[in-house]
Amino acid sequence: MRKHTSGLVRVLAFGAAATALLVGVSGCASNSNLPAAPVVASTANYNYLVGPGDTLNITVWRNPELSLTVPVRPDGKVSAPLVDELVAQGKTSSEIARDVEKALGKFVRDPVVTVIVTNFVGPYSEQIRVVGEATKPQFLPYKQKMTVMDVMIAVGGLTDFADGNKATIVRAAESNKRYSVRLQDLVKRGDISANVEMLPGDILIIPQGWF
Repeated sequence: MRKHTSGLVRVLAFGAAATALLVGVSGCASNSNLPAAPVVASTANYNYLVGPGDTLNITVWRNPELSLTVPVRPDGKVSAPLVDELVAQGKTSSEIARDVEKALGKFVRDPVVTVIVTNFVGPYSEQIRVVGEATKPQFLPYKQKMTVMDVMIAVGGLTDFADGNKATIVRAAESNKRYSVRLQDLVKRGDISANVEMLPGDILIIPQGWF
């Protein structure tokens, strides 16, 4: 009886040690030491910057033959009638319009140009990237006042293996500072207090849970 009890004690002790190890590993994977992402992050003076893959509608007043819709090439440039190799990447639509006016000024008297972005991708530096346990990991064009809820809807939510409450936002605009975000509470439990705004260039990392 004494021998049996001694063996049982050893088994229980081993089980307790294994449990403690698992808890320790889980704790190491936690982002509880990170600050929570601020609810409000965007600023009112944000201006969209054009990137490769965007589509531009260029209109030259009183010169329909010079007006067209053109995609921004992978090298960030566009070409138009009388305008060759114009850099569009990283500029606002107004800046591009002024550049087109300057180029056309050599051939057209006082050109008036309007540029409208009709398809949005944005420069790589401003895209929102979602990696890890999202249903459809991908990059998204940033939009003013975009929230993590908008991002999760776009990527189809969390996988069954996601540990959403240990997700992390890496913020390029703040020298890659890391913030914690509670995606499980937001997506699965509908806790709107867990919704936070994104910034251009944010990376959302969703880890796999321990099972």
